[in-house]
Amino acid sequence: MSKHKLFLLRHGEGTWNKENRFCSWVDQKLSENGVVEAQECGRLLKEQGYQFDQVFTSILSRSIQTAWLVLEAMGQEWVPVTKSWRLNERHYGALIGLNRAEMALNHGEEQVKLWRRSYDITPPPIEETHPFYAEIYNDRRYSTCDVPQEELPKTESLKEVLDRLLPYWNDVIVPVIKSGQTVLISAHGNSCRALLKHLEGEIYLSFLIFCENSVFIYSPSCRLLTFFFCGMQKNYIIFGPYNESQCGPVLF
Repeated sequence: MSKHKLFLLRHGEGTWNKENRFCSWVDQKLSENGVVEAQECGRLLKEQGYQFDQVFTSILSRSIQTAWLVLEAMGQEWVPVTKSWRLNERHYGALIGLNRAEMALNHGEEQVKLWRRSYDITPPPIEETHPFYAEIYNDRRYSTCDVPQEELPKTESLKEVLDRLLPYWNDVIVPVIKSGQTVLISAHGNSCRALLKHLEGEIYLSFLIFCENSVFIYSPSCRLLTFFFCGMQKNYIIFGPYNESQCGPVLF
């Protein structure tokens, strides 16, 4: 069994990532590049000898597909995968589906930066007239959530992402890690950022921008050991071992 207990992975490139659009809760599959990225990530993890006992994903296809492709490349397809909406990408409200460059032209780069990168500022909420409202809220997967459908978010700040993620982290994922199992979380840029903010503190909010297939590896005491990026036509880059003096407190 691997000595490392938590692997945090952002999904591969999605079809809307390639178009620079706010994907959020719209269910998009991986692009062709994203499929290759996930397969390459799995191959690199296999080369390092890593093994997983449980995998957690959101209920969005790009997160699930990435986990499947990684496990397949590692020869670990049998590892159980558990899905929860609480690991979903941040809900970008009325911005969903819009091109980020066009948004900057219409609203100014500073406003778009505030919506995207601030901790506690929410974009305008999605309305029922929004072109993707019905596609999201009529989707059967959201009838299986642990909250009533009418209580699902219509927009979120990063703080609100962390607020809805933490109960699942504390009640479901942490007990699995504490039992001695090695966990892979295949999630999204902002759900990963929120969890890293919880684990590492404010240091990550200032500079962290997740590339596709960024992997963060934690020790049993929840100390960040190393992180790497594996993408299309990119080398396997290890940024670490991480300086333990910068690590946050032991959380479990």
